[in-house]
Amino acid sequence: MRRLVVVTGGARSGKSTFAEKIAKDCNCDVVYIATSIPFDDEMKARIKKHVEQRPAHWKTIEAYKDLDKHLAGEKSGHAVYLLDCITIMITNLMLEASIDWDNASGSDCDYIESQIKLEMEKLLKVVDEKDTTFILVTNEVGMGIVPENKISRIFRDIAGRINQMLAQAADEVYLCVSGIPVKIK
Repeated sequence: MRRLVVVTGGARSGKSTFAEKIAKDCNCDVVYIATSIPFDDEMKARIKKHVEQRPAHWKTIEAYKDLDKHLAGEKSGHAVYLLDCITIMITNLMLEASIDWDNASGSDCDYIESQIKLEMEKLLKVVDEKDTTFILVTNEVGMGIVPENKISRIFRDIAGRINQMLAQAADEVYLCVSGIPVKIK
């Protein structure tokens, strides 16, 4: 039976740890979808920490776009899929676009958001086709001050709308605060 779980929260809120617990509690094979790109030492250290905290026998797919193609050959059988994280996926998609973010027009922003939304629609189609548990981790980025720079404001707005889209499609949504998950849907 299809089950879509969205886990959100701020930085270091415990959302990845909680999402991994949900996956472990399923008592089945786990396919971990890692969306980050190790572009500097800080990101490499973050990735290393994430890898060390999850079981070594979990299969890992490193991808942030075209997930429908990456997951096409995966058997849904007794597997649970955990994607960490949506907001890094959004960042990667934004940064690969040839847009001068300081001078981005409204149509530039609409275009990149439509491309990101398309990636999410493809992901949700895979969720429905696999008929298994999917856990999506994302950051809640709209609870702070309005960012000073334009790309951060664009990112915040896109991430907020994508989170709404995913939460609407989800069967369960959890907000993690200080390591405590609160079921909000």
